[in-house]
Amino acid sequence: MPNFRQNYSHARYHSQTVHTSNRTGRRHSFCSAATVDLIRNEQLPKGNLFDVARAAGFLGAKATPQLLPHCHPVAIDGMELEFEFLDKELHSELFGEAIAGRTGIVIKGEARSIGRTGIEMEMLTGVSVAALEIYDMLKPVDKVLEIGHIRLLEKRGGKSDRHRYFATPPSCAVLVCSDSTAEGKREDRSGKIIKEMLEGVGAWVKHYMVVPDNKEDIQRQVREWVKEDIQFVFTTGGTGLGPRDNTVDAVKELLERDADGIAEAMRVYGQQRTPMAMMSRGVAGSVAQTLIVTLPCSSDGARESLEAILPAVFHARKMMKGGGH
Repeated sequence: MPNFRQNYSHARYHSQTVHTSNRTGRRHSFCSAATVDLIRNEQLPKGNLFDVARAAGFLGAKATPQLLPHCHPVAIDGMELEFEFLDKELHSELFGEAIAGRTGIVIKGEARSIGRTGIEMEMLTGVSVAALEIYDMLKPVDKVLEIGHIRLLEKRGGKSDRHRYFATPPSCAVLVCSDSTAEGKREDRSGKIIKEMLEGVGAWVKHYMVVPDNKEDIQRQVREWVKEDIQFVFTTGGTGLGPRDNTVDAVKELLERDADGIAEAMRVYGQQRTPMAMMSRGVAGSVAQTLIVTLPCSSDGARESLEAILPAVFHARKMMKGGGH
């Protein structure tokens, strides 16, 4: 059973080394009662089972990015692996009646990470490798081993932990600030990416609009949305150093309170990926109870900036309404 925790997330997994059939994606590993006796009495030919399996699990978790092509490196700030002998009374809630009369080992895992992304794949890999190590150490004495049943029990934080930041879908508006897009000479991409990402975390994108990168047009539209009490306004474009990059200046004049930490989080996150991120003049802040965030016009810049702040940025609404931290 792997249990996961991370700074923005807490996730638990259950894996087992127990005997049962493969069901609904669950995986079990089982061993005979005689093998359990050998483990209890420390009579295995390859030595202590659980110390080696724990070490293997740690190594497996750390190697996850090398094993899974789409997994980015994640700092593991804490990880625990525990082993229990399968017990019907203790584990039937997790595994059901399938474990009746079976013997084996349950692996419990828990991990913590301070980061924006989850740590579940690291924990899953760690538990899987621990189960494989147990299999390897038991195979000389047991010919009916099975491995299976890995299950997420709980996860808190990360991008999927939306309920921590909002109870109902926050209302949002996306404002594309671009002369060429407004004139029909250029297709908008960043605005559509922003809209898709907001909807992907459960937000309600009520408005999507394109305006020229003119201060008056931008301010007029933002004021309308503030009056409508749109909770979050995301602009894209006009954050650079070009002569027609007017969005930041237009928004700055409207802001009643700055939220510099949001802008800095986006720049730091972007700087880790490209040195060009330091050129962004993006700002964030509030007008009445609407939070406004300016995002770059490039597809990658907009995507990475949102990755840096979603979904935690939605907590700003509660703060602006006097709900504190």
